[in-house]
Amino acid sequence: NESAENYLETILELSEELSEVRSIDVANKLGYKKSSVSVAMKNLREKGYITIDEAGHILLTECGEKQATDVLEKHTFLTDWLISLGVDKKIAQEDACRMEHDMSEETFLALKAHILG
Repeated sequence: NESAENYLETILELSEELSEVRSIDVANKLGYKKSSVSVAMKNLREKGYITIDEAGHILLTECGEKQATDVLEKHTFLTDWLISLGVDKKIAQEDACRMEHDMSEETFLALKAHILG
C-alpha cells in the first residue's frame, strides 16, 4: 500500500545517505512520531520487506529493495517530467508522490517510453 511504499522509499533513500538506518532516522525524515514508525517497521518486517538487527539497524530485504527501487524510480521520473512541463519543484514532488502509488506498472512503462521516445 501507499504507506508501506513511502516507508520503503524513505529507507532506501536513507541507506544511500547513512551507513546505518534506524527507526529514528525514518521518523525524522518523514516527520512522524517514533512510535508510529515502530509500528510500521513491525508490519514491514512481518511482510518480509525489511530485517532489523539487534542494534536496531533496518535493512531492506531483496523484495523490499525491489519495491523501494521501483517506487523511487517512478517518483524521480514523474517529478522530473512534471518539472520539465513547468510545474514548481515542490508541487511536482508532491504530485509525483501521489501519482507513483496509484499508477499501474503498465501505464508507467508506456508513459516512460512515450516521454523518452
